[in-house]
Amino acid sequence: MKRPVIIDRSLDEFFMQQALALAAEGARAGEVPVGAVVVQHGEVVGRGFNCPISRHDPSAHAEMVAIREAAARVGNYRLPDSTLYVTLEPCSMCAGLIVHSRVQRVVYGATEPKAGVAISRGQFFSEAFLNHRVLVEGGVMADACSAILSEFFRARRLKARAGDALQDEMGE
Repeated sequence: MKRPVIIDRSLDEFFMQQALALAAEGARAGEVPVGAVVVQHGEVVGRGFNCPISRHDPSAHAEMVAIREAAARVGNYRLPDSTLYVTLEPCSMCAGLIVHSRVQRVVYGATEPKAGVAISRGQFFSEAFLNHRVLVEGGVMADACSAILSEFFRARRLKARAGDALQDEMGE
């Protein structure tokens, strides 16, 4: 008989705040601001923010970085009894990693309408072919998670427009 899963949600906002701080760190580095932390037995064992640009690595999403760090820290490629907190709904690449690393639970903030696979573009974690079930909960601090992304892309558009205006002035 399977033992019941007891979920303590009392610290979800606390850990999501840490993921948001990592997202802000990524934004300062010029990366899309997504942050993630892996928590096992109440302790953060992995941290990451998006860094594919600076690392020249298309797989360096926040979840990937945090899970790699967690696996190295605990000395196991599987992370049972762990929760991944991430500021943005996972993409298909990260969802596959989450399943393969045996993360027990994913808590995300904002939905990702273009590439999210928890609910937005599909329900990957519910697929019958998967050999591991992940509990998925979205919407934790969704407004704050969405706001950091919106501000990042707003600033990027303004910068691009300013560059276009400068080129127009110079007659290029």
